[in-house]
Amino acid sequence: MTTERLFDIVNDPMRTDVRSPGRLGLEQILDAYQRDPDFASMVTRWERVPAVAPRLAPFPVWLDERIVRTLRGRGIHALYSHQAQALEAAHARKHTVVVTPTASGKTLCYDLPVLHEIAKDPSARALFIFPTKALAQDQLAELERLSTEMEIELKTYTYDGDTPPQARAAIRSAGHVVITNPDMLHTGILPHHTKWVKLFESLRYVVLDELHMYRGVFGSNVANVLRRLRRICAFYGSHPTFICTSATIANPVELARRHVEEDVVLIDESGAPRGEKVLVFVRPPVVNASLGIRRSALLTGRDIAATLLASGVQTICFTRTRVQTELLLTYLRSRFPQPQWPSDLVRGYRGGYLPSERRAIERGLRDGSVRGVVSTNALELGIDIGALQAAVLVGYPGTVASTLQQMGRAGRRGELAVAFLVATSSPTDQYVIEHPDFVLGRPPEQGLVNPDNLHVLVGHLKCAAFELPFDRAERFGTEDTPGVLSYLDEQGILHEAGGRYHWSDQAFPAEAMSLRTASNDNVVIIDTTAGRTRVIGEVDRFAAPVLVHEQAIYLHESRQFQVERLDWPSGKAYVSEVKVDHYTDAGLSVRIRVLDSFASEGVAKRSGRERFGRAHGEVLVTALATVYKKLTMYTHENVGWGKITLPEQELQTTSYWLSLAADATPGWPRERVEVALAGLGDLLHGLAPLFLMCDPHDLGLAVEVRSPHTERPTVYLFDMTPGGVGFSERLFRATDALLERAREHLAACDCESGCPSCVGPAYAIGHDVKASVAELLA
Repeated sequence: MTTERLFDIVNDPMRTDVRSPGRLGLEQILDAYQRDPDFASMVTRWERVPAVAPRLAPFPVWLDERIVRTLRGRGIHALYSHQAQALEAAHARKHTVVVTPTASGKTLCYDLPVLHEIAKDPSARALFIFPTKALAQDQLAELERLSTEMEIELKTYTYDGDTPPQARAAIRSAGHVVITNPDMLHTGILPHHTKWVKLFESLRYVVLDELHMYRGVFGSNVANVLRRLRRICAFYGSHPTFICTSATIANPVELARRHVEEDVVLIDESGAPRGEKVLVFVRPPVVNASLGIRRSALLTGRDIAATLLASGVQTICFTRTRVQTELLLTYLRSRFPQPQWPSDLVRGYRGGYLPSERRAIERGLRDGSVRGVVSTNALELGIDIGALQAAVLVGYPGTVASTLQQMGRAGRRGELAVAFLVATSSPTDQYVIEHPDFVLGRPPEQGLVNPDNLHVLVGHLKCAAFELPFDRAERFGTEDTPGVLSYLDEQGILHEAGGRYHWSDQAFPAEAMSLRTASNDNVVIIDTTAGRTRVIGEVDRFAAPVLVHEQAIYLHESRQFQVERLDWPSGKAYVSEVKVDHYTDAGLSVRIRVLDSFASEGVAKRSGRERFGRAHGEVLVTALATVYKKLTMYTHENVGWGKITLPEQELQTTSYWLSLAADATPGWPRERVEVALAGLGDLLHGLAPLFLMCDPHDLGLAVEVRSPHTERPTVYLFDMTPGGVGFSERLFRATDALLERAREHLAACDCESGCPSCVGPAYAIGHDVKASVAELLA
C-alpha cells in the first residue's frame, strides 16, 4: 500500500466535517505505514521514544503568595525541577542559561522571577529580548494573562517597529516589562537611552530567549549590542541579571558567556514530562538507477502530510527555503480541492509574509481552524501554535539542534506524536539518513560567534560612542580599543577632548547597520495585478538577484506572480499574478580573490607525499547572477532559460581552501581535473555543514582549475557573511575528519558514476566524476 493509497483511504469524499478526526487515528496511520512494504523500504530508522514522567520540586518559600495561589488555581501545584533551579539562581542574582527541550516550560523560568521582583518592588524593571516579533507578541499575551490572574500591577508592552509613535512615550516612562527584539534595542532604545532613564536606572533582569539563535553574524552583532546595553546600565548605576534560555546545543555556557561576558550557571536537566513520540527517517526511492536520481523529497513529504491531514491530524511541514515552502503548499492544496475542503485547511508561513498574515495563521493553528501549515524555519522557535501532533521535515534542517527543535514542534501537549525526516538528494541529507545516530546519538553542534570581528566590532563601537563618550583607557571587546578610537578620530567620526572620545559625525550610526544581514537594504515586492498596487512581501537585497529578477516566478501563499520589472536602484520589484506550470531557479557565477592567508599546511599524505594543501584566510568574493532556468512544478524538468542582467555584488569575508598537490593528478588531462574538482567541491560543500552549526546556504563554493593564489586546482568554501564568523578556521582544523567523511560517504553511495547525493550528477559534470573523486580521496 503506497502513501497515495493510504491517503485515498482516509480521504473519504462523503466526509465533510474535517474539524474532527477521520477514520484513522495517528496510531493506526503509523501501524499502516509499518505494514506497508513500499513505505518500509524507504525507512532507514523507526525510533519510538518512550514517554517520560515529570520530576517536580516545591515552590520556593520566598515566592510571592499571589503567584503561588494563581499557579495552583491553574492546576500547577509544583514546579518542574529545572524551573525551581532557575528561580533560585535568578533570586540569588546569578546569570543563568536554561537548556531544556521544546515545550518544557522554560517561559516560567524567567516570568516568575520577574513577576516576584515587581510584586515586591513596583519600581523594578525588566527587559525581555526575543529574536522575532512573533515571539514577543506571544510572550506579551502570556505575561498579561499571568499578571491579571495574580492581581499584580504589571505594565507590559512590546516595543518594536510596529509600536505606534503615540504609545512610545508612555512605554518609556511606565513600562515595568519592555519586550523587544535585538534590532529595536540596537536602533530604537540604546541610542535614545536618555528617554529611557526609568528603565536603565532600575533594570533588574534581562531575558535573552532562544540563545541558540544568536550565532553567526547575527549572534556576533547581538553580543555587541549587549555590550552597549551593559555599558549604558553601568552609566545609570544598574547591574541587571541575565536569564538566557536555549535549545540543546553543545556549548551553551560558552555561548552565554560570549554574550553576557560574565560567569553563568548552567541548568540543563529537564524535569518536564514528555509524551511518547515516533521518529521516522525516510529516504525516497531511486527512480533512475543509472543516474542515481531519487524521487523528490517534496513529493514524498507531500504524500505523508496529506495522509495525516486527511485523517484530521494537525500537522506542520518544514522546508529549507521559501521556494520549497510555496511549492509544497501548492502540492498539498491540490490534494484538498474546494469546496470539499475549506480554503484555509493548509496555510504557508515564512519570512516575506506581512505581520498580519502571520498572526492570523498563528491564531488559526491555536484554535484549530488551520489544520496544517508549511513553514520555513520561521516556526521552529517557541511560538505557541497549539497542540500539533505531527511534523514532516522535508530535508535535513542543517543542524542537529534545529532538527530536534523542529521535531519538537509536534507533541507539545504530551500525547502521542510523530516526526518524519524526509531526505533530499543532497550529500548532507543522504549522510544523515544513512546514519540516523548522527541526529539521535550525538551532541548537537556548537553555536559560533565572533563579536570581536572588526567588521562587526567597529560599527558597534561607533554606536557606543554615539550613545556615551569613551574614556581613552576604556575597553570595548578588543584590547586595541584605543587604536580603533584613534583611527575613528583621524577619520573625523570621533573627536578627542580631555581624554575622552566624543561623537562628531552627522550620521546616526545604528540606522546604517543591520544585525541580521550584510546589507540594510531590502527589495519590496509590489503586486500590480489588475491595476492595483499593494506590497505583498520583501526579500533582502543579496537574495533578490536570484529570487525576483525580471521574469522570475515569485511564489506567495502558493499563488504565482511574475516579476514584470525590477527597479534595482529603488529596491522595488513589480509583479503580477499569473497561472503557469513552472517556477524559476537562478544561479550565481562566483569569482574569488585571496587577500590574506592566515595559516596553511599539507594534509592527507599517501606514500609519504602530501595529497592536498589546506589554508584559510581573507578573500574577496564577486558574485553575479547570470541565467535562470524554468522548471516544471511537479517533475522539475528544465523547459527553458533566460538571462539576468544585474550588477555584480562583492563580499569581503573569510574562506577555507583545499588545493591539490602538484603530483595528485599525474598524467590527467585538464578536462578530467576539471570534472574531479567540480565533484570534490560539491561533495565537500555538501558535507561541511555537518561540522558547523550553519545552513548550507551560509557557506559558499568556488572551484578554480588553476587558482591565481595557489597555482593549483583549488576548492574554496567561504563564509557568506562579511568578515566571517569562524567557519573557515573550523574547517581548516577539521580537514582530516572532513576528508574521511567524504571518502566514507562516497563509498557508501549506490550510484554508478555520480549523483546529486554525492559528487553531483554525472550527466551534468562528467561520466567519470565519481571515479575521479574517489581516486583523489583514496
